[in-house]
Amino acid sequence: MNISTEGVKSFIPTEKIEELIKTQAHAPEARIREIIAKSLDKHRLEPDETAALLSVSDPELKQLILQGAHELKERIYGNRIVLFAPLYVGNECVNDCVYCGFRISNKECLRATLSHEQLVQETKSLVETGHKRLIMVYGEHPIYSPEFIAQTVQTVYDTKYKKGEIRRVNINAAPQDVEGFRTVKSVGIGTYQIFQETYHEETYKKLHPRGPKSSFLWRLDGLDRAMKAGIDDLGIGALMGLYDWKFEVLGLLYHTIHLEQTFGVGPHTISFPRIEPANGTEFAEHPPYQVSDDDFKHLVAVIRLSVPYTGMILTAREPVAVRDEVLRYGISQIDAGSSIGVGDYSSKDDESKKKSQFVLGDTRSLDDVIYELAESGYIPSFCTSCYRAGRTGEHFMEFAIPGFVKRFCTPNALLTFAEYLYDFSSERTLQAGLRLIDREIAKIEDENMRTSVTQKLAEMKAGKRDLYF
Repeated sequence: MNISTEGVKSFIPTEKIEELIKTQAHAPEARIREIIAKSLDKHRLEPDETAALLSVSDPELKQLILQGAHELKERIYGNRIVLFAPLYVGNECVNDCVYCGFRISNKECLRATLSHEQLVQETKSLVETGHKRLIMVYGEHPIYSPEFIAQTVQTVYDTKYKKGEIRRVNINAAPQDVEGFRTVKSVGIGTYQIFQETYHEETYKKLHPRGPKSSFLWRLDGLDRAMKAGIDDLGIGALMGLYDWKFEVLGLLYHTIHLEQTFGVGPHTISFPRIEPANGTEFAEHPPYQVSDDDFKHLVAVIRLSVPYTGMILTAREPVAVRDEVLRYGISQIDAGSSIGVGDYSSKDDESKKKSQFVLGDTRSLDDVIYELAESGYIPSFCTSCYRAGRTGEHFMEFAIPGFVKRFCTPNALLTFAEYLYDFSSERTLQAGLRLIDREIAKIEDENMRTSVTQKLAEMKAGKRDLYF
């Protein structure tokens, strides 16, 4: 792969972002209310508007922002939460990112890459618990070539076990060149996710001293190359704690704007994980820009208001109490029943920590998470219908902007939830889930849709599977 940044220019205006953070501080209440109202009318915010929300410190105004984010999430996405699991394929890495447990200089990291047989076993273990959606994670190393990634994705898709299978695979891997992205796309992946880690270029260079990842521009341009290769379903993210979280949120917004202006469609998802401790990694124990729980809730709500139609991913890095609260402020996807050591799902051992990138905050089982979601009034969803029906990229936005996400995705969420309940859940979760489904069916205003959902649920109870609209 030829790593070249000739002709690539940064679209992150560092000085402008720093200026906005200063000049938009202490915006009057009337302006904050106007910005929230604009978002609730489902319009993406401009950087100065987002900067104004980020700078709010008054407790009452911060509460208005949280309430606005909650209302917007309900309007667009309803009360469904999409579930997935991470599957770490290998942790070999040639980069030396100072905050990462996989960095090449970390002698305490136990290196491992799944064999074909191990990958099949990992997939079976995930399928057996009820998972339908994965994000496959790879270190950055020559052995994890586009061809290798494509082969491993195909193995996962080909693995059918008992009552289940994986229906959607997303990717978290190194940036590829255009041809590499085409190779990965050819096996039918979902989202290709690349975190910039930090959008502050000077900080980026300090934290990535060597390896291909040391090139800020190569990474920043990665999703442009993915688009050129035909992958129109993209995920962006920043690792909160490497630099000022207000700067990072604006960096994510500028990345969104760049993709919209260049390709006509923004990212499908945004991630904002906080840095967590990692084995043998002193930096991660004391990150220089630690984000408090209060600031984390605030940044999540501001992102939701800034980009109304972009999915937001809350990871199991966060402790249960934080996850439970932050779900209210715009989250559309979470991982559950997660393990992040290579090979952990099928054969967890005493060396697991040494094969992991960081430490998880939420270690509940998938069934426990689903039960608690249902009891809290959320619809757990494993839906993959949009991807298999070709509703991605621009086509997805055609459905999303008029509000079809809520109208189509809620029925599909109920169907995939019922499939989980009948095939995989505990008795406790089954009963809680069926009660929730009954309540949700009663809420469907379209009589024809309500009848169709009821009919499909009856078919599912009789043994049919993989039904969707």
